[in-house]
Amino acid sequence: MESEAILNLSTLITDDFAKAVQLIYNSKGRVIITGIGKSAIIASKIVATLNSTGTPAIFMHAADAIHGDLGLILEDDVVICISKSGNTPEIKVLVPLIKRAKNKMIAMTGNPDSFLGQHAHFILNTFVEKEACPNNLAPTTSTTAQLVIGDALAVSLLELRGFSSNDFAKYHPGGALGKKLYLRVQDISSVNEKPKVSPDTNIKDIIIEITEKMLGVTAVVENDQIVGIITDGDLRRMLSKSDDFSNLKAKDIMSKNPRQIKSEAMAIDALEVMEDHGISQMLVEENGKYAGIVHLHDLIKEGII
Repeated sequence: MESEAILNLSTLITDDFAKAVQLIYNSKGRVIITGIGKSAIIASKIVATLNSTGTPAIFMHAADAIHGDLGLILEDDVVICISKSGNTPEIKVLVPLIKRAKNKMIAMTGNPDSFLGQHAHFILNTFVEKEACPNNLAPTTSTTAQLVIGDALAVSLLELRGFSSNDFAKYHPGGALGKKLYLRVQDISSVNEKPKVSPDTNIKDIIIEITEKMLGVTAVVENDQIVGIITDGDLRRMLSKSDDFSNLKAKDIMSKNPRQIKSEAMAIDALEVMEDHGISQMLVEENGKYAGIVHLHDLIKEGII
C-alpha cells in the first residue's frame, strides 16, 4: 500500500514543486520546517537531510512555535509546514502568524483544500488514499509520502547547487562514509613504519627489516627512488627454490616495478588497486620519492572496507 502511494506521488507533482525548489534555492535565509505529531518527526528528518546536502534548515515544532519558538524565524527564511490534514488546531494558529511576518510558506499536505493549503504560497501534495494501518488511523502511508517528497526536495536542491562528493565530505567527516570521501593515502602511510633496504642489502638484514617494521614487506630503494619490493611471500619462495641463499642480495629476489600510489591519492583508490591486483600492501611515493607503505589492514581499521 505504501509503495503504491509513493508511485502515485509522481502524478501529484505540479509546477508548485519546481517553484518551491527555486524559492528555497534563491532564498538568502534558511528553511524552517514545522509539523505536529508524526509529521514533526518527518520534519526533523527532512531538516537533517537538507543540512547534510548544503541547504541550511532548522526544525520548529508547531506546538512550541506558538509558545515562543516563532522567534526562530528570520526575515528571509522560508517556512515549510507539514500536515496530512492541513486543519490541525496548531496549524490553524501558526499559519496566520507566519503570514503576518511575510515569510514565504510551503505547505506539504495531503489536502490541498485545507486551511493550510489555502493559505500557503506553494503546495506539495502528499495525498494518500489510505493509511497502511488496518484501522486507517496511525500515520504510516502518509508519513512515508512526506518523507519521499522531502527527499525529492533535498535532491533537487543538491543538483541545483552542484553539490559534489567533496562538499558531502565536509558535512560528513565522521564514520566510514566520511573517511571514504576525505581520507588520503598519506593520512595512513604517515603513521606507519617505512621499511626499506638497498639493492645490495643481504638476506639476513632484509628479514630483520621486514620483521622489525611489522608490515610484511619492505621497499627496495636506491637514491630515494623505488626500484623494487620484497614481501614475506618473496622470502618464502626464495627458501623453496634455493638451499644456499647466504650470498643473495635484495636485487636478486625483489619484484621490479611494484604497484605504487601517490601520497595525495584517496585511500578508497588504494583499496580499489589492491582489490584489482590481489595485493595487501602498496608502496607510497611522493614527488617521485619513496614515502612509505599503505596496508590493507590500515584500510580495514579505518573502516574504509
